[in-house]
Amino acid sequence: MQKNQLDPALEKKWNQLLQLLSGFSSAVIAYSGGVDSSFLAYAGYQVMRDEMIAITVITSLEKEEIVKNASTYASQCGFRHITLPANPLKSLEFSANPVDRCYLCKKMLLEVLWEYANRFHIETVLEGQNLDDENDYRPGRKAVDESRTRSPLLEVGLTKSDIRLLAKAFGLPFWSQPSSPCLASRIPYGTKITLEAIRRIESAESFLYSLGFSVVRVRHYQDMARIEVEPEKLDELLGNRDKIIQYFGSIGYKCVSLDLQGYRLGSLNEGLIK
Repeated sequence: MQKNQLDPALEKKWNQLLQLLSGFSSAVIAYSGGVDSSFLAYAGYQVMRDEMIAITVITSLEKEEIVKNASTYASQCGFRHITLPANPLKSLEFSANPVDRCYLCKKMLLEVLWEYANRFHIETVLEGQNLDDENDYRPGRKAVDESRTRSPLLEVGLTKSDIRLLAKAFGLPFWSQPSSPCLASRIPYGTKITLEAIRRIESAESFLYSLGFSVVRVRHYQDMARIEVEPEKLDELLGNRDKIIQYFGSIGYKCVSLDLQGYRLGSLNEGLIK
């Protein structure tokens, strides 16, 4: 750990996190392979070692690349990692895509993790929400509270920026990885979530990544796609207009639009009461 590179306030939060985690004899970490859960797993391993296990619940809503990253990071950081299956699309309530969709999904995933924890007499389940998540519409928080799952990063006041700075200082490979929430978050509330739609979104975003765009969202409106990239990348995206139209058309989008506001957190939540 390169403490000399850390702001004293940030170092204090890190130490508070370690102290909090040291209060658990054992834990399951809800581990998606994203920056937050990867950092939480790393921190938990520093304290609990093999009494901590990171579990990735595999669903059709996640990109295959994220699951592969989770396995890679676990190997590089040295902590135990397993995968367990779940299928939110089997739930008609979830597939109908209500505004509390994330609550329904999070509840299912946490039930899988708590069932494992209880079966193997593991004390608690931890998940990776951070302080910035309080500023967005997060119905999944209700499932966390109901299940007695803990959110250590949030509890010690770590923001996304804090987590990236710490991960970079510790030389962790995921520190600069772009955020990538589940693919269902690209579908407007009230529009049915189907496996076909999920796979089409994944294919569209993968194509944009192949063109060099690292921060991308393809919002799915049946046969229309609305693309969000960082505002400074809008001109570059338009420069690839013909390629994008051709590829998106080949996977079923009849109309492709560009959001001139660019990417911003939770654009499909705009207008919802938090």
